[in-house]
Amino acid sequence: MNKFDKVIKELIQFRDERDWEQFHDSKNLALAISIEAAELNEIFLWKKEDEAENINKDRLKEELADVLSFAFLLAEKHKLDVCDIISEKIIKNALKYPVDKAKGTAKKYNEL
Repeated sequence: MNKFDKVIKELIQFRDERDWEQFHDSKNLALAISIEAAELNEIFLWKKEDEAENINKDRLKEELADVLSFAFLLAEKHKLDVCDIISEKIIKNALKYPVDKAKGTAKKYNEL
């Protein structure tokens, strides 16, 4: 069992012990990801560039854990393998952002 499988199993056990699956439909999981991502963004809000790299790491860990937890639960609900879908996205992005055109630039693929 890899680390992703282990943590997903722990999330499901935590959820099921509390009978929360009833609240974890796709819409609510997606909304939870968005809300937790907003809380993650709040850590960086109004920070100057140099301040943004020196934020409270404990708070960063908490908010990232929330975002990732809900994302893993949504993937699991739809029987999606997290490692597979990330690898597939990397392949798609490699085609959209070839190194010779994208290296060192933040331009979107349609602007390269």
